[in-house]
Amino acid sequence: MRELEGDQIAYMEDFKTGEIKLVKGEVLIEQGAKFEQLFTLTEGVMMRYRCLDDGRRQIVNFMFPGDLVGLQSAFDEPSPHSVEALLDARVCVFERTHYEGLIAKYPRLGYDVTWLAAKEETALEEHLVALGRRSAKERVAYLAVWLIDRAKSVGLAGEMNRLRLPIRQAQIADMLGLSLVHTNRTIKALDRDGLVFWQPGEIHVPDLKTARDFANFERREGGHKPFI
Repeated sequence: MRELEGDQIAYMEDFKTGEIKLVKGEVLIEQGAKFEQLFTLTEGVMMRYRCLDDGRRQIVNFMFPGDLVGLQSAFDEPSPHSVEALLDARVCVFERTHYEGLIAKYPRLGYDVTWLAAKEETALEEHLVALGRRSAKERVAYLAVWLIDRAKSVGLAGEMNRLRLPIRQAQIADMLGLSLVHTNRTIKALDRDGLVFWQPGEIHVPDLKTARDFANFERREGGHKPFI
């Protein structure tokens, strides 16, 4: 992760208007509501999801420390999704109305924001491929590997490839477009194969390379992620 330079840090401290702490399950952004802030996730894990009119839910992405929250919707429109804390979380708050000033004063920061948006676009593209072209076992293995990979990049998962994260089977189903029954069977099959152990509150991938190969997970090296 690439840290800001001294003058950029000072500017961002002025640009920041505060911090918000959220407990597990608390919603930061409500679908359909307008909001005037951007956020940087500094602690915890969050999920972004959209609810359909019939009550079904599609989880779109998971967010880790360093991710920008609120950039994924047009500045002048209601949010098309909700963002909820999966773990106790903390975010820095920035006013959207000040965004143009940030770009004008520090074009490099504007580039960093564009870079972060492009990386999320790439992740969403991968999720679409997972939904459309992978088997159920490959989908669940892919999600586990992706979560472990993201967590390791920010120090939330250790060398043993264990991540303490309370993702329920219903949430896995909502992310991957599977029924709850199919998700349960798939998790048990991956467990029997020794590829992924998905227990309540913890994900364990004993051999990350083997699981990556099985899920056709391509890890993209893309330089140092900027921290805003």
